[in-house]
Amino acid sequence: MQYLSSCWLKGTNQLISIDHNDSHATDCFYFTILYAGGVVNEFGPEKTSTANCIFGLPLSPNASSSNNNHTTLVALSGTGATVIFLSCLLGFYVWWARHKKSKNKSDVGDLDLDEESASSRITMRPNTGSIWYKIEDLNKATNKFSQKNFIGRGGFGVVYKGTLSDGTPVAVKKMIESDFQGNTEFCNEVEIISTLKHRNLLPLRGCCVNDKDYDEGEGMQWYLVYDYMPNGNLDDHIFLAEKKGKTLSWPQRKGIILDVAKGLGYLHYGVKPAIYHRDVKATNILLDSEMRARVADFGLAKQSREGQSHLTTRVAGTHGYLAPEYALYGQLTEKSDVYSFGVVLLEIMSGRRALDLSMSGLPRAVLITDWAWTLVKEGRIDEVFDCTLLESGDPSNANPRVIMERFVLVGILCAHVMVALRPTILDALRMLEGDIEVPSIPDRPLPLGHESFFSTGSTFSISPCLSGLRLNSKDMLR
Repeated sequence: MQYLSSCWLKGTNQLISIDHNDSHATDCFYFTILYAGGVVNEFGPEKTSTANCIFGLPLSPNASSSNNNHTTLVALSGTGATVIFLSCLLGFYVWWARHKKSKNKSDVGDLDLDEESASSRITMRPNTGSIWYKIEDLNKATNKFSQKNFIGRGGFGVVYKGTLSDGTPVAVKKMIESDFQGNTEFCNEVEIISTLKHRNLLPLRGCCVNDKDYDEGEGMQWYLVYDYMPNGNLDDHIFLAEKKGKTLSWPQRKGIILDVAKGLGYLHYGVKPAIYHRDVKATNILLDSEMRARVADFGLAKQSREGQSHLTTRVAGTHGYLAPEYALYGQLTEKSDVYSFGVVLLEIMSGRRALDLSMSGLPRAVLITDWAWTLVKEGRIDEVFDCTLLESGDPSNANPRVIMERFVLVGILCAHVMVALRPTILDALRMLEGDIEVPSIPDRPLPLGHESFFSTGSTFSISPCLSGLRLNSKDMLR
């Protein structure tokens, strides 16, 4: 320390003599010591004796070299450990990604339902968000598909109410192989509906395939799980509610019609490629707890193809709701759904079925489109309205009949025989909401129910059952 103090004193005096700043002696004491000890002294900062003086470290002459070697060794070891760690991390990530992809694929991916037949392989889109249920879970939820939980028969199967383990109410559709083309319709509905998210479409919660012999040797079984709709389907509210003494009010009917139009608008314009439902009817429109409509049953849905104005496909759907160009020639467009929507709209407004068998004196069923169009053209639009609809009205609206007439006219326009004269579903929605005017109802060719369509020389054949009064309610449903 004696040498250090002497070194500091000499350094301070030298600095003061250079810049005449006395603060070097007080304010910069430690700085001056370091500077003097490391730079000004005759040995310089690299000498061991200088470091020993400044830091008080008993360093040997070889300490600096040893320290450098140690630092290099530590650095190399650290680098190697880092590389090894990152390699392990990368390997784990690759394994995790492959494992996750494999799990998703097994959950909603390729399902080999028949090892001996490649045609039995179901291909579903991954990452659809649908849950893959076990048959044991569905049996527990529905009490082994008890008749007490039976809701009804829908397209391609029967529907049961169930309650999941967490208390969530669901509707489980058990597909009937004799009613549909097995894997085709099942995959079609799962792939399409699992990617759609809209408040007016019925969401798919999940699905299940059971390839074990279960309950009386049924063999292959397909199941679809949906959110449960407590108010059932629209058909019951239109045609059975009067027997129960509770019919739909005008605000409820209006809301349901607008909901269905919005749901179809999303299918036609809200997704790409567009989706054609092909089976829009009252039984496929479900009502939630707030009586909001949800379009359901996508087993027949088809996706459009870019650059094509229409699809030519096998005719499938429900008699009375089929557009004529589709029923006759299998030409499917968005206007086919618009036609079906028009029929449903007229059913809601009139309380009559799409095919009416109750009109006495007529040899064949009467299509609601022919019946309503004739009354409107004759200036008897009031006769189209359901009698209960006229009684309910809408107290908040000074003249609800004007709005109801507009709805009937839109229904007739949507269900027009000529494809080109039908509006798009979005234009129909704008007409219903009063944003654009409803054009004059154009004339039309012979009604579809005209006897010439059922003559022996006609190529139009909806179904053999339409040739007379033998048509029953089951024939009307599909």
